[in-house]
Amino acid sequence: MAISARPDHFFQTDSSLDGINRKARKSYNISGNPIKLPSKLLAIIPGPAQPGAVYVTESAATVKRVQLDTREVTHTYRGPSAPLTSLCLSADGTKLYAGCWDKLIWSWDVLSCTPSLKYQGHTDFVKSVIFLKTRAGQDILVSGGAEGDVVIWNPETGQRLVVLKGGSHAIQGLAVDPLEEDLRLFTAFSDPGIRHFTISSLENIRNLSFSPSISAHDTSVYKLYFDFDGDLWTASADKTAKHLVRAHSWRADTTLAHPDFVRDVVVHERYGWVITACRDEEVRIWNLATGELHHTYSGHFEEVTGLCLVGDKVVSISIDGTIRQWSLQPKDLHKAKEESANPDKAAGESTQMKIDDPSALTEEEQRELDELMANEEQELLDRMAAGEQ
Repeated sequence: MAISARPDHFFQTDSSLDGINRKARKSYNISGNPIKLPSKLLAIIPGPAQPGAVYVTESAATVKRVQLDTREVTHTYRGPSAPLTSLCLSADGTKLYAGCWDKLIWSWDVLSCTPSLKYQGHTDFVKSVIFLKTRAGQDILVSGGAEGDVVIWNPETGQRLVVLKGGSHAIQGLAVDPLEEDLRLFTAFSDPGIRHFTISSLENIRNLSFSPSISAHDTSVYKLYFDFDGDLWTASADKTAKHLVRAHSWRADTTLAHPDFVRDVVVHERYGWVITACRDEEVRIWNLATGELHHTYSGHFEEVTGLCLVGDKVVSISIDGTIRQWSLQPKDLHKAKEESANPDKAAGESTQMKIDDPSALTEEEQRELDELMANEEQELLDRMAAGEQ
């Protein structure tokens, strides 16, 4: 028996219907110059060898490379049949790796999109992947799973070198300490703890162990980000992002409060901004020096799931299936703040721009496109659900 996940097939409260209608209205906004993809977007990284490009993972089981200036999907990486949660590139940029709900890490040749090795060893969803070089120049692939294990792999052979048991809590994210000569990896867990371990060489890799837990949050930590000074920024389900100071034994000196879960955090050093992604659909820009909220970018109509920096922009992705770009230049932020203070004027200018653009879709065409993509995603979810019966 097939199982439906369509909202209109179930009883819903008035508040639930109001939320659906609000999101439907908001979905037509063009803030952030949205690039629409067919399904939910779960992770994003910049393309270092191709300025202005990003790689994104989809719930529809593909990775896509998108050129931001042309809005073109230039490469699509296929093979999995389950959502992809995380991704990274090899040090030389020739291989792409993605963690999957099917407990595997998939890999592809970047240029040809040809599938390569599959890495099998986790017993639950793969939540995070990172490619690193040891001090001796040896390549390793490190992954974290929902079962709580960190697995270190030989990326050339697919051999599992060691499994580091983290307990029963899922590993949400991995980040490498930029100031340590040896590889020191920090791990974010679905409990409040942050722990780290150090890889000095592959010869003693079987002797790894986690440090005592760094307690900075009340519940799950989603993301870790090291800034230029080597201090650690964290994003958590306790509705905060925090700045943990290395010189103070990783104690927090700045707390950025949010109205909902904080899903990601990045730092733009040049302009002195901290940028956060929140489940309340907003991208927030904070003053790095003072911790004060400078501006809120609104445009997404579902949870914001990831951020990455591309030049003087922050690029955001969302469950709504869009990639959006937000300027971090002070003059553009000043203009955005003025428009936010005068939304009626900004809306009129935005509408005029849309009318003047001969290549823009009409509202009816956009609605038809959105419905088509929603139906395609739903068919995939229905097939996946039917396959589990």
